[in-house]
Amino acid sequence: MKKIDLILALVTGEGIALLFMWFLKKSGKELGFLSFALAIIFPVLALIGIWLADLIGRKFLFVYQFAKFILIGVLFALFDLVVLNSLLIYFGITAGVKYDIFVAISFIIATIIKYAADKFWAFEKSEKEKMGTEFWSFFIVTLISGGIQVLIASLVVNNIGIHFGLTPLLWANVGKLSGIAVASIWNFLGYKFVVFKK
Repeated sequence: MKKIDLILALVTGEGIALLFMWFLKKSGKELGFLSFALAIIFPVLALIGIWLADLIGRKFLFVYQFAKFILIGVLFALFDLVVLNSLLIYFGITAGVKYDIFVAISFIIATIIKYAADKFWAFEKSEKEKMGTEFWSFFIVTLISGGIQVLIASLVVNNIGIHFGLTPLLWANVGKLSGIAVASIWNFLGYKFVVFKK
């Protein structure tokens, strides 16, 4: 396992902890000792996860690739959520067509940066030839993924509506996370078998 694997696992775990704490705080829950515990538990779990994936990946490469893909996906999902929440809070909008547009904007910004991470780290494809074709394949797979993400997020926010006593802002994030989860399956299969195939 490389140093970069450990660093990304720690950063991703800490990012998840911060997101979880933000959700709890916005729900009106008192954190106390929990915030300290989460800041340690999530990074440790991420390290254990990448270590196990590395062990299993020595026999089944796709397991290790999938674990790295998930780490990158979570890291960029966190970035995506930061962009989305900045738009939601700045404009004071948490539903409707403008919400759908904000989901698409945050997705596009995160995806542009994500290409290099998936290519060079998750799938370890360092070749430069046919990079233009590869990027367009990545763009098409990701564009479909963006459509899936916006559709699911819109269904959750605009059709299902708020549940569990969450605020409109938190429910908008639930919609986005639901879209990310469904689109991630499409992304992994498309990137592995179409974009970064060896």
